[in-house]
Amino acid sequence: MGSAMTALPLVFDAPRRGKPPRHLADLTREEARAAVADLGQPAFRADQLARHYYRGTTDPAQMTDIPAAARETLREALLPELLTVVRHQTADNGRTRKTLWRLHDGALVESVLMRYPDRATVCISSQAGCGMACPFCATGQAGLTRNLSAAEIIGQAVAAAAAMADGEVAGGPGRLSNVVFMGMGEPLANYARVRATLDALLGTAPYGLGLSQRSVTVSTVGLVPAIRRLTEEGRNVTLAVSLHAPDDELRDTLVPINTRWKVGEVIEAADAYAQRTGRRYSVEYALIRDVNDQPFRADLLGRLLAGKLAHVNLIPLNPTPGSPWDASPLPAQREFVARLRAAGVATTVRDTRGQDIDGACGQLAAADRVEGVPAVALPTPAVEAPVPLGAEADQG
Repeated sequence: MGSAMTALPLVFDAPRRGKPPRHLADLTREEARAAVADLGQPAFRADQLARHYYRGTTDPAQMTDIPAAARETLREALLPELLTVVRHQTADNGRTRKTLWRLHDGALVESVLMRYPDRATVCISSQAGCGMACPFCATGQAGLTRNLSAAEIIGQAVAAAAAMADGEVAGGPGRLSNVVFMGMGEPLANYARVRATLDALLGTAPYGLGLSQRSVTVSTVGLVPAIRRLTEEGRNVTLAVSLHAPDDELRDTLVPINTRWKVGEVIEAADAYAQRTGRRYSVEYALIRDVNDQPFRADLLGRLLAGKLAHVNLIPLNPTPGSPWDASPLPAQREFVARLRAAGVATTVRDTRGQDIDGACGQLAAADRVEGVPAVALPTPAVEAPVPLGAEADQG
């Protein structure tokens, strides 16, 4: 197995590149009102602008409650185009749509909108690429290009909400109900921007999408100081921990961050989050044939989580081009589930939506060239983690 693993360095500090233009979604309400006043407009125009933006409207012609002479000035100053659609790909009879976005500097990221009978969920990216170097994940193997700004992250959710409202996904007009930070990147390695995004997702009109905390999930491979910070700050969003192995020996290889914070520390931090919120956390576990799907590892995981406020979400591995691994066979999946449930651990197997368009878990990489622009991340040198990780000041 070791020879099949591609050893990449862990990268915690995102490379510093030119910042995106200032955007309304990067500002607090007070900052937005001040920015509008600086343009010689009444401060309340910021609220009008925000109402349009969070409804998916950026065309000045549609902003009829704002004087025509002021619309273009406000749009140019506070609603620059940060995300440009390169292409959409659909699957599942049109109920799943993956979008490739080009950012202001040419970096590329992907998001996936999935419609179910009872909900619509968008999986958004928080970084271009990822520095966590998990060898079975296409994004992790691409490396890290940079952190996204809050507005770049928020914009993916706003676009998904607008697509649902406009009936662009099979099933007719609907409402975006869930957001998961499970796209490209490690969300808690871009903590300040992700935290600002949560404010926008949960905020009420005009400065937010008005989602419930239960409908937003933040995933992490186990940045323990950042999990603790999230706990201290009092949000009650769903926490998902990408564990993928119950023992340190295997997890050190599958999830290299484990060389910094071991399985026991990660689960302890997740338990503290569950204790404060009263809500169970999700343990994400990609089942990889003959790597981490053995019955004894199911028993180890069961003992690790027995009696805890946790739920295991098993994910049959979504292979990527050139990957030496495959999903666990159905008999192995069934035995793994049975052993976890016998230990009293709530367990489900995730639906692999969008697999045929490389839109499923672990497949987001945009690993091609689009109009001559390389979509994979630029190689970056290893950078030592700041201490404590996740509690650092906002990074450029």
